Amino acid sequence: MNTHNISVGGLVVERGGKPFATAPDFTLEAGQTLALTGASGAGKSTALMAMAGIRPPHLGSIVINGIDPWSLSPSKRDRFRGHFIGLVFQTFHLVDAVSVEANLTLAATCAGLKPDAARIKGLMERLGIYELRRRLPGSLSQGQAQRVAVARALVNKPAVIIADEPTSALDDANALGLLALLRETAQENGAALVLATHDGRVTQAVDRIVTMEVMQ
Repeated sequence: MNTHNISVGGLVVERGGKPFATAPDFTLEAGQTLALTGASGAGKSTALMAMAGIRPPHLGSIVINGIDPWSLSPSKRDRFRGHFIGLVFQTFHLVDAVSVEANLTLAATCAGLKPDAARIKGLMERLGIYELRRRLPGSLSQGQAQRVAVARALVNKPAVIIADEPTSALDDANALGLLALLRETAQENGAALVLATHDGRVTQAVDRIVTMEVMQ
């Protein structure tokens, strides 16, 4: 098993170019899970984007597998993200012109990896979307699209899985199944799992909970 980890220290995110909110320091080792909580508008999504190397933090350090993604050039940071970070954001960013299955294949090819057909099939089966594999994303319900986005995030066996409100569109049965899959995948692949949420179903299923604080 790989020994992946993420460490966050002194993280301050900004809004409108000004410091806005802080996240508590934490370190997650392989297989550990954490919920990032806070009121709506408290900066949870912005903090996740900083951890994912998408939007720079105002202050603080983010280290994944010993590497600060913000020390890399934009092209190297994109490649690093594709290899080591699995993302599930509230806007799913699925490619509408190709099928569900092709979206998962693209996740590998865009990261410079060879698609693993068996893994892709297995993820679709476990998430209950295998029968949707030939459908276009625009024909899916919100919950179906959310599960496709989760499958895509897991395709490349990431070091860190980062998910923003991954259960928001799901009923209890699908939410619990998705959370179980995320936890199992983190443990199987030695990945750390960070979820931003206000869902009690999520906070009851993780190892640790930390809360964003808005600066006064």
